Amino acid sequence: MQQKTHQLLSQSIGTRRELLSLHYGRGDIDVKVYMQASLHADEVPPMLVLHHLRTLLNQAEEQGLIAGEIVLVPYANPIGLSQHLARDHLGRFDFTSGENFNRSYPDFYDLIIDDIEPRLSQNEDQNKQVIRGAIKTALSHIPRATELADMRLTLLDLAHDADWVLDMHCDFEALMHMYVDTPYLDQISGLARYLAAETVLFAEGSGGSAFDEVQSGVWYRLRDQYQGKYPIPLAGCGVTLEFRGEADVSHGLAARDAQQIFHWLQSIGVIEGEPSIMPQALYTPTPLAGSDAIKAPVSGVLVFKKRLGDLVSAGDVLAEIVNPNDQTITPITTKAAGKFFARENRRFAIAGMDIGKVAGPDAFREGPLLGA
Repeated sequence: MQQKTHQLLSQSIGTRRELLSLHYGRGDIDVKVYMQASLHADEVPPMLVLHHLRTLLNQAEEQGLIAGEIVLVPYANPIGLSQHLARDHLGRFDFTSGENFNRSYPDFYDLIIDDIEPRLSQNEDQNKQVIRGAIKTALSHIPRATELADMRLTLLDLAHDADWVLDMHCDFEALMHMYVDTPYLDQISGLARYLAAETVLFAEGSGGSAFDEVQSGVWYRLRDQYQGKYPIPLAGCGVTLEFRGEADVSHGLAARDAQQIFHWLQSIGVIEGEPSIMPQALYTPTPLAGSDAIKAPVSGVLVFKKRLGDLVSAGDVLAEIVNPNDQTITPITTKAAGKFFARENRRFAIAGMDIGKVAGPDAFREGPLLGA
């Protein structure tokens, strides 16, 4: 294993942060898997998962079993890891700019579309390398004017040429779930089954330029652009993995998740050896546009009436908000029929606060689909 340290731009005198990347494999097969933990730095469970996976990969490398290339970034956001205020860890938004750490990544398609066509051919593998080379060159021309920009571009440098990009997060309280671009649903089914994902949400671009979507979007958009003219592979499968809730931090869960990722890596040939039998799917894919992101209309004490995993119908009461001033009780209902898969972990609501999500089969939302 090769360990690399990436020094980030010093934002202020006397400060310096760094990223760490771990590089495994012989490179005998042309398959690269990239995994990063906790881009939202207060979402801790993925860091423990990669801790346990790292142990398994170290053993596999000692035995010469890693045929492809695997890159781990054990913590993807040293800026957010340091952001604490009044004993609360605030790792979703950059204190300096106010930006979400998992939004506003440069769109690979926009970076290369003006110049790529003359370099394409009838050779699909060659086109894959040409496109990756164009992305690498385009990224090198983007200024690294701030520490946040430097961090984003460093992560993209590490991930842009991967066949699989696993961006590992968690929710407040949630079932194991995943987000993926629609054209890649079939590709990620094995990973979803090994990880026992209970909800898989798909969209063809959800808005916001999240890390995983810029990896995937360029490939299917180029494929659509040049359909019938040049063969473009669906390379760069980016997926967001949500490892349950913030409090789901235990060696038991993390070791099990790491072992299942290891089996998945065996199943795609990156690691030699016979994987365990792929489990049955626990999910039916649902459109992200069919997911009801439920907000609190009033403030008060939040009391849930439904449990995670419950199947609900449109109009069902998921929770109540109790006003301690006048004892008013406000029922909170869902527009969607489906699985109640995520909810807030705070129990005092303010008006407009997101309090839960239901994954339904019928799309009804339009416009940007990701929250802040």
